[in-house]
Amino acid sequence: MTKNKNVLSWVDEMVALTKPDNVVWIDGSDEQLEALTNESIAIGEMQRLNEEKLPGCLIHRTAINDVARVEHRTFICSTNEEDAGPTNNWWNPKEAYDKLGKLFDGSMKGRTMYVIPYSMGPIGSPFSKVGVEVTDSIYVVLNMDIMTRMGKDALKQLGDTSNDFVRGLHSKADIDEENRYICHFPEDNTIWSINSGYGGNVLLGKKCFALRIASYQGKNEGWLAEHMLILGIENPKGEVKYIAAAFPSACGKTNLAMLIPPEIYAQKGYKVWCVGDDIAWIRIGDDGRLWAINPENGFFGVAPGTNEKSNPNALASTKKNTIFTNVVHKLDDNTVWWEGLDKEPITNALNWKGEEWNSDMAEKGAHPNSRFTAPAINCPCISDEFNSPSGVPISAIVFGGRRAKTAPLVYQSYDWQHGVFVGSIMASETTAAASGEVGVVRRDPMAMLPFCGYHMGDYFKHWLEIGKKLGDKAPEIFNVNWFRLDDDGNFIWPGFGDNMRVLDWIIKRCEGKADAVETPIGYEPKPEDINIDGLDDVDLDIMKELLDVDVALWKEEAAGIHEFYKKFGDRLPSELMDELGKLEERLG
Repeated sequence: MTKNKNVLSWVDEMVALTKPDNVVWIDGSDEQLEALTNESIAIGEMQRLNEEKLPGCLIHRTAINDVARVEHRTFICSTNEEDAGPTNNWWNPKEAYDKLGKLFDGSMKGRTMYVIPYSMGPIGSPFSKVGVEVTDSIYVVLNMDIMTRMGKDALKQLGDTSNDFVRGLHSKADIDEENRYICHFPEDNTIWSINSGYGGNVLLGKKCFALRIASYQGKNEGWLAEHMLILGIENPKGEVKYIAAAFPSACGKTNLAMLIPPEIYAQKGYKVWCVGDDIAWIRIGDDGRLWAINPENGFFGVAPGTNEKSNPNALASTKKNTIFTNVVHKLDDNTVWWEGLDKEPITNALNWKGEEWNSDMAEKGAHPNSRFTAPAINCPCISDEFNSPSGVPISAIVFGGRRAKTAPLVYQSYDWQHGVFVGSIMASETTAAASGEVGVVRRDPMAMLPFCGYHMGDYFKHWLEIGKKLGDKAPEIFNVNWFRLDDDGNFIWPGFGDNMRVLDWIIKRCEGKADAVETPIGYEPKPEDINIDGLDDVDLDIMKELLDVDVALWKEEAAGIHEFYKKFGDRLPSELMDELGKLEERLG
């Protein structure tokens, strides 16, 4: 399939290490994928679902001890510990290679090694990067087919001489929890993952490459790999403006990426287009503006809570050629179910562990982190620019979190440097469901805390340097909070599709068509400048409450930021301490 000696010699090394019985190169053809699907079903790894109701769909269960990303077993293996920074687990690369080398030795005996060449980003795009993952899991092959551009075309993109590809080695081995490791070697363009079969740990193109390794590449090459959705908002004249937005988990990121405008906007002809729901690779274009692509080709979404109300577009995306992992299997009609899908009573079913289950039982049927891997092309609101080699121009960058009282509904940074400060202090408060503790502030800068492949102080510096290159062509930066609570603990803002009302003001600010008032934390809309037509439960007084900046709370916030910044030591850019000082001055 390739004459590239760099690829061939590396694959030979991996074969010598893992000792598979067979080696199969994945060309991406329908015939090969169909044969692998049938083999996977024959060995019990997958089951086909109802061809009439869910054509081309499969269900899979991971091992009970292997259901999510394992942060404490995820390492950045840089030569110098300092370069991994205080927010990553560091491991000496030589020690990591030695330890994992012993685990990988012979791990594929009796198995087939699949060699998966893949492109993150559209084939032919200057943004795109190539990876090669070797694995002993058909589940990985079939998921990578959905999530990436996989096969011969990726090798053509790489060419016959390039050595610029990410080397990914994965083996299920024994699915042994005590020897489960996901190791990133940013200086070597290498990822090694062993003893897991769960997607987030083994689909090495996703968080491992597209964020941890790519963020390091971006630092060295002058671009950004970000944990951001990309959406386009089309106005009645047919003009589209694009927004990139970062949110920590459980803050409605996928819902926003596939937003359906409220009726009063839809009637006027407004539309929202999804370019990406999770990851953005962002570069400065020839015109001096920021341009972004979604490097992925599918959605790896959390199933529970996805329904016709919360995210009809995501649900529609799962209706064909989708792989469901750790959901409920309904036996009567051979379909799937999960908590929050609907209120239908479930009787004859198997839970995510494969045990007999019905909805009267106390234990949940689907795992809380159960997933769907769905082709992006299935999404009813997928953008025409989804496969554009040049990406889309970004007008605004939006950060957000889950705050009960501190952050207002929306505010705009004063400038790029202040915007980097706003992103660096991003936080969410824990809910009881998350941890048993309520209201604990968890900082997650730019939603990249688990995904930045190098020292976060250097990451902030990189953002600041990008801003200097952009000058007056930098996008505007905003912060949103859909989760403000009243004194009784109820959400004040309706959220979901009505978030379009806030995005509308954001776009108008970017176009110079909306006013703002200056507050100690940034520019805010006047209460009357957010369109609340048709909202029964929101009036001007409530808008004032949603936009209120409580100085006492922000003084507490500033103290928390000081504490958080301490961990970055002398690698925290002085500009961010300057911004913190200015915030404290404005707060008096």
